[in-house]
Amino acid sequence: MTTLIQELVASAPVVTDGAWGTQLQARGLQPGGCPDTWNLLHPDRVEEVGHAYVEAGSRVILTNTFRANRLALAHYGMADRVPEINRAGVEISRCAAKGRARVFASMGPGGKLLVMGEVSEEQLREAFEEQAKALAEAGAEAIVVETMSDVTEAKLAVRAARATGLPVVASMTFDSGRDHDRTMMGTTPEEAATELAVAGADVIGANCGQGAELYLPICRRLRQASTLPLWIKPNAGLPELVGTQVEYRETPESFACQARALVEAGASFIGGCCGTTPQFIRTLARALVGEEGC
Repeated sequence: MTTLIQELVASAPVVTDGAWGTQLQARGLQPGGCPDTWNLLHPDRVEEVGHAYVEAGSRVILTNTFRANRLALAHYGMADRVPEINRAGVEISRCAAKGRARVFASMGPGGKLLVMGEVSEEQLREAFEEQAKALAEAGAEAIVVETMSDVTEAKLAVRAARATGLPVVASMTFDSGRDHDRTMMGTTPEEAATELAVAGADVIGANCGQGAELYLPICRRLRQASTLPLWIKPNAGLPELVGTQVEYRETPESFACQARALVEAGASFIGGCCGTTPQFIRTLARALVGEEGC
C-alpha cells in the first residue's frame, strides 16, 4: 500500500465526491454529449462541480476524465486530443480542491467490448497507457479505474495506471445476475478482489449500477475476500425513467444512513455515483461524524 493511501486510511472513513455527469447535465451538458470535452469548452462549469464537492466535505475529488481515452473520444472525433483533455481535467480539479482535498484521476472503460471482438487487449492497453501518462504528468495524486464490468479490461487499466507510479483504485460495477451480485460479464466480488489485487490495485471496490442498500452485501463480500482498503460509491438508488428524464428517488438522508452501514461493513472510502449531488455528500459527511441522525 502506498504512503498516500496509508495516510488516508489511517483517518478513515474518507468521504469522496458524488456524481459528475449528472451535475454537468444540470449545468447544460446535453444528453449524449461528451462531458470530458467540457474541460476545454467550459472549464469554469467543470470547476464548479469539484468546488461544490470540496465545500460539501469531500476529502477526495475525481477529475472529469471518465471517458477521456482515445477509444471513447473517437466517437466524438476527439481521439487526437487525449493528452490535452486529461491535463485540463486534472488542472481543473486541482484548482477546485485548492489543497483542501486530494485529486484522484478518473479512468473509465474504453466503451468497446473485448468479448464481442470490438477491440483488442493491445488497443485497450495502449489507450489506457496514453491516458494514465497524461493524468500523471498533469499532477494527479492517484488514479481511479472505475465503473468496470469486464475484469480483463479492468486489469489492463490497472496495470497502465500502476506503471505511472501513482496509487491505483480499481472499482467494478456489480448489477447483474439473479442476485445483482455480479458484473455484466459475470465476475463475482470474490473473483474481482483477487484479480485486481494481483494486477496491482492498492484499493478495490464497487461503484455505480445500484444503490447503497444493495451494495451492502457486495461490500461485505469484498471485505471478506481482501485486506485491501475498500472504495464504495453507490448510485442515489435505482434510476427511473419519468417521461424522457432519468430520475433517482433516494434522498440525501436515507443515502447517508445506508452509507454509514457500508462503512461499518468495511468501506474505507465512501461517496456517491449517478444521481448524487453535493447535498448528498454534505449529509453523508455530517452523518459520519454523528451530526445527522439515522
